Amino acid sequence: MSEIQTHSKIKKLVPELRFPEFEGDFKNTSLGEIISKLESGVSVNSEDVPAQGDEYGILKTSCVSSGNFYELENKRITDEDIDRAKLNPKEGSIIISRMNTPMLVGESGYVDKTYSNLFIPDRLWQTKISDDMGNARWLSYFLITERMRHSLKTIATGTSDTMKNISKPNFLSLKVETPSLPEQQKIASFLSAVDKKIQQLSRKKALLEQYKKGVMQQIFSQEIRFKPDFDSEQPVNKGMQVAERSRSYPDWVEKRLGEIAKYYDGTHQTPEYVDEGVPFYSVEHVTANQFTKTKFISEEVFQKENERVKLEKGDILLTRIGDIGTTKLIDWDVRASFYVSLALIKQNSKFDSIYLDQFINSDFFQRELWKRTIHVAFPKKINLGEIGSCVVKLPSMKEQQYIGKFLYELESKINALTEKIYDNMEFKKGLLQKMFV
Repeated sequence: MSEIQTHSKIKKLVPELRFPEFEGDFKNTSLGEIISKLESGVSVNSEDVPAQGDEYGILKTSCVSSGNFYELENKRITDEDIDRAKLNPKEGSIIISRMNTPMLVGESGYVDKTYSNLFIPDRLWQTKISDDMGNARWLSYFLITERMRHSLKTIATGTSDTMKNISKPNFLSLKVETPSLPEQQKIASFLSAVDKKIQQLSRKKALLEQYKKGVMQQIFSQEIRFKPDFDSEQPVNKGMQVAERSRSYPDWVEKRLGEIAKYYDGTHQTPEYVDEGVPFYSVEHVTANQFTKTKFISEEVFQKENERVKLEKGDILLTRIGDIGTTKLIDWDVRASFYVSLALIKQNSKFDSIYLDQFINSDFFQRELWKRTIHVAFPKKINLGEIGSCVVKLPSMKEQQYIGKFLYELESKINALTEKIYDNMEFKKGLLQKMFV
């Protein structure tokens, strides 16, 4: 990556971060001067499955988000409507959501190749950039800056609270502070390198998640088993085992969760929050795996709740409202309380907490949770007793420990990649704020 120069904003049209070889003010122009063509397609009848092979698909509005284009976000066009479809996504263009919810209207994504089997509906625009005025990749980054996202939401109109629309004249009249074409290209190249790093990390994470999911399926269905060994413990394919039975772990047993563990819900009353005090957890903390940014309750409220149920290292928090079945193993010394939207599974000597946490996240347990969930409620919820009725597959304690350790190490690698992705996304966010006026 090239060196970037930092300087104060002496002039109105000079960014905070800039490559040292460039100087002078950015030019105040409009999107209409940069975009030579802005066109939309036609909406056609479709089936809610993605197009495959030589099939044709119509893009969903969800195909663009935060500057990215997701070609798999499409619906297969019915045979009788294929001839009506027009306007393919073209290489070097930007697709913009002109009609969407108040939060998503104006979302956009850069298209890096032409898709001849996909088509654009009437709720999306496709841009063609004037070659002598702008760089499409640079403009795609400009469109996702906080300032431009705010402007796009401001010009969106509509009487409905759930759907807003941006008119073409209002969009093209939006002002853009534009550097020279060489500087646009340099900025685009720099930010593209950051994007490439994020994409590489995301692909690596996706592959590791896929591997972990597959190996969990094999372990919990006992297609592969851990076997005692003099030097180490490794998973062994069940069909290839040749060791005598005396060197195998005992058969697994099945128990309902309530037979092996005590479980509790949190406080049913939303407490009064304070600026400083004892952390108070809710569903959002578990689903985001983020426990540093939290709300606090007073010491008095905490002590009262702590008499009923105490959160300790080795316990498992499980979401029971909304995104049901997400867990967090408490693997640190904790002094906190939690809301009724979470269930607490208390540790004890009958099971290994790491193993149980991993099993709860397996398809076996998640499917049973889903069956026992109250789906007519909004948000969806599951009663505490139904969680306790779910079946747990239990190996011997020693095998639990090795399975738990094996899967926990994989999860730690996934979490480390998640942190790297987050750090790079925050780095990009800072660049977007400082490299554009």
